[in-house]
Amino acid sequence: MATVPDVQPGELRLRPFRAIRYAPSAELGNLISPPYDVIDDDQRLELEARDPHNVVRLILPQPPAGAASDNDRYPAAAQLLEQWLDDGVLTVDDQPALYLYQQTRDGVVLQRGLFGAVVLQPLDGGVILPHENVRPGPVEDRLSLMRAMRANPEPIFLLYDGGGAATKIGAQLAVTLPTATAHTPDGITHQLWAITDPAELAAIDTDLAGRRAMIADGHHRYTTYGYLRDELGGTIGGTKPWDAGLALLVDDSVATPDIRAIHRVVPGLSLDDAVQRAGAAFDVRPLDASTIDAALAELASCTGPAYVVSDAARYVLLANPHADLVAAAKPADRTDAWWDLDASIASIFLMERLWGVTDAAGQVEAEHDPEAALRLARQTAGTALLLNPAPLAGIVAVAEAGDAMPRKSTLFLPKPCSGVVMRAFRFDA
Repeated sequence: MATVPDVQPGELRLRPFRAIRYAPSAELGNLISPPYDVIDDDQRLELEARDPHNVVRLILPQPPAGAASDNDRYPAAAQLLEQWLDDGVLTVDDQPALYLYQQTRDGVVLQRGLFGAVVLQPLDGGVILPHENVRPGPVEDRLSLMRAMRANPEPIFLLYDGGGAATKIGAQLAVTLPTATAHTPDGITHQLWAITDPAELAAIDTDLAGRRAMIADGHHRYTTYGYLRDELGGTIGGTKPWDAGLALLVDDSVATPDIRAIHRVVPGLSLDDAVQRAGAAFDVRPLDASTIDAALAELASCTGPAYVVSDAARYVLLANPHADLVAAAKPADRTDAWWDLDASIASIFLMERLWGVTDAAGQVEAEHDPEAALRLARQTAGTALLLNPAPLAGIVAVAEAGDAMPRKSTLFLPKPCSGVVMRAFRFDA
């Protein structure tokens, strides 16, 4: 077993672990999936049909036939994990390792990072920085699943500014033969290498200890890690398996992530009503755009807070909000960095002040895909609110200021696939 380093307050540490992986003979591209929170019912069914052992059956388990409760799906997922281990569908690596993970398309590196067990730190400790708020529902769901499994079935996604020893070791390893390779329908090639050399692991540990990372994706899962640690009697910065959680630490010095907006839909709010109310504070301009791409191109050309609203038939641009009204709407407990972002102004000024709705599940829905936002607006006789993506510098500024963006504000792509590696506590004990 790899030596667990002593963790000091304020240090970023990534522990080696014995990964659960699909057997080498398997067609990995048919077995991995996107993260649980971007999979809708249709995609879940497609993934299940792709292979009976697709990881979606573990991360989005369904209640067994005849189940008395929907909650029966969590122990069923735990049993399925054990069955796949017993049957040899999944294997456990003999040695603890960090794992280099690279995603490419047409030979171009999209993302490179390290899978490991990140030692949990307080979110206000300045080491692991959140940038979005969380809701209780997803945390309760993930906690029920991880509690039943005593495992981390999929990673969170951390982003850090590399350029040190970890970056150099990754670059050298990435030109060698990978441990595993997968090709997914989106055209991305996924490659994995195990790092077990003690000198390399020590160099990576020293490099990372003085750095900090931002949660790009997985705020609910990171929060869940903390709850699970507390349930199992762990400690902050401790050495127990549950004092850490599975993470992909992505090096943004290798490739800048593709950041996209997450859009909103207000069911039941007609476009005419939305535009009329917004007109009290915004310049309103109907767009001639006949497609959503054209409308988003118009939006991208704007400077300052701007939005496109649509009922899937018409597109209207809202821009140049009245500066005094916007300034007066800024919550007293929010930082200037937070108020500089379009998503924050949309949440408080446009939706709460002008439309009278709160950006919470039930009143406002979030959609990653603008086409999906339009479909939902049409289905609910509502209005889709389309946003420009937030700049990385602005997101980092919010995180560094100790603030958090509205829930579901940013989409970092490409996301790490689930199922490339998994982690169970008993193999790290």
